[in-house]
This record gives sequence, C-alpha cells and structure tokens, in this order.
Amino acid sequence: MIITTTNSIEGREVAEYKGIVFGEVVSGINILKDIGAGLRNFFGGRSQGYEDELLVARENALKEMEDRARSMGADAVIGVKMDYEVLGADNAMLMVTCSGTAVKLR
Repeated sequence: MIITTTNSIEGREVAEYKGIVFGEVVSGINILKDIGAGLRNFFGGRSQGYEDELLVARENALKEMEDRARSMGADAVIGVKMDYEVLGADNAMLMVTCSGTAVKLR
C-alpha cells in the first residue's frame, strides 16, 4: 500500500475516495527509560530509550491506519499527517496519531 504525505501520487490517478482513516497509539514509558532520559536531560545527549519508543509507536500508528484503509478497499492513503503528544499526570504516556485519506487508484 502506498502511504504518502502528498495529496496525489505521481503517475497514478485517484479513482475513488474511500474516506478519512486514522491510526492511534498510546504507550507508557517505563521507569527505566524515564530515569535514563532524566540523566540525559541533566548531562546532555540523546535518549535512545525514548527514541526507540517513539519509533515503535509511529510504526504501529501507521500500520493501524494502513489496516483500516485496506479494510475499506483502499490501495493508498494520501495527505498523511502525524501528531505527537504526551499524556498523563506525570507526562508518562506518549500518544502518536496519524490520519489521511484512503483512496482507490486507477
């Protein structure tokens, strides 16, 4: 399946708009990653634990959106947008959402 942030796909024509599709993932950051990130924040540097968690959440949100588009009979999702938020009283939850338009191509 083609997934793109653009509103068209070069060399292909949209035959049918199936509708808007979403992918959402909310994941908790465990205490060990939180401690490691706190140390990185103090001493400087990148937080590999948080980066890995973000990568997995983003991939899962895109996969969920793709599965929903496929169930609608689409073969592409165009105009994809992604958003990232932290949730919870202590900001210990990461939310990744994506949305786009599911389409059938000629």
